[in-house]
Amino acid sequence: MMLLLATMLLAVPATAQPRPPVVLAAASLQESMNAAADAWAKQGHPRPTLSFAASSALARQAAAGAPADLFVSADVEWMDDLDRRGLLAKGSRVNLLGNRLVLVAPVAGTARVALRPGVDLRPALNGGRLAMADPDAVPAGRYGKAALTRLRAWDAVAPSVVRAENVRAALALVERGAAPLGIVYATDAKASAKVRVVGIFPAASHPPIVYPVARLKASRNVDGERFRRFLVSPKGRAIFVKYGFTPR
Repeated sequence: MMLLLATMLLAVPATAQPRPPVVLAAASLQESMNAAADAWAKQGHPRPTLSFAASSALARQAAAGAPADLFVSADVEWMDDLDRRGLLAKGSRVNLLGNRLVLVAPVAGTARVALRPGVDLRPALNGGRLAMADPDAVPAGRYGKAALTRLRAWDAVAPSVVRAENVRAALALVERGAAPLGIVYATDAKASAKVRVVGIFPAASHPPIVYPVARLKASRNVDGERFRRFLVSPKGRAIFVKYGFTPR
């Protein structure tokens, strides 16, 4: 009898572990979202699986049916796109964070650029390229183009722009010295020891930088909704503030 019971117990599969929630997050959130995921896991939950890329690329993945639970965009427009398609869980969308837009250069050097109307970046570029995320699709690039346009600098500098796939790719170009200047978020500059901020774009020169979070309608992962609630809680937002973001 005991042998039969032991055999039966061995035949019972182990309890399946809950699937970690999958989070599609803007590239600029790498350090902060990883810290939030670590804090969540320390509470005994499965650590979320994080996928970082440009918000535009992530929104397209979500629209194509990629298996994911949460989407955190670096602007409202790509979240609006999914909302119009009916792909967001009702009532789950929240404006989570804010940021600042800055001009960076390799860490060596002391020059600064006054980002005011009529500024000409060409002397500071000295024949080099201006690195920025794709201004036609990626939020950081769209904010950057809007700011340069408002400052009457876009037309002159546009031929010198090198379009990166996301804001971290633009940052990398400056870190490697492949571009003398780059437009990134203040949090990206803070995360890198290889660049320095040479100018801060006036907040009024571009649309407000807002990071909304929402649960995808197709998600059936209970922990996905729980992690979303953690992110928007005071404790969750405080993690992002440590990395330079502003709470919304």
